[in-house]
Amino acid sequence: MFKVFVYGTLKPGEINYQRFCAGKVVEEKRAIAQGHLFALPFGYPAMTPGDGRVQGYVLTFADPEVLDALDRLEDYHRERPPEQNEYNRQLIETFNLSDEPLETAWVYLMSPHLVRSYGGIFLPSGWWSNCGDSA
Repeated sequence: MFKVFVYGTLKPGEINYQRFCAGKVVEEKRAIAQGHLFALPFGYPAMTPGDGRVQGYVLTFADPEVLDALDRLEDYHRERPPEQNEYNRQLIETFNLSDEPLETAWVYLMSPHLVRSYGGIFLPSGWWSNCGDSA
């Protein structure tokens, strides 16, 4: 079993959930992680390290091949230098909506430099959606 904190197109109801997660998720929980969230002009968001709150879900998977598929989606290759990846995968602590510790989960983070070069727009709410819902 492994866990991934998702905050963008992999969230339930978003475009990539059906393709990459539906039928493969063992458990999903609303969650918060520390960082900053940005809307990118490509129709998906980016999370960077930071002291803010990013809202999303912790998805639990049983099949390790799902992580390989997510790495490809996020243009993450562990053999490449971090600056050559669009996102880099790392383990972070997550929290429930009452700020109580949940669990450690993988997350895909983008460097602040790359977010700036893409023209990312800071989302102070920490919530992104492409389907019009709100937290």
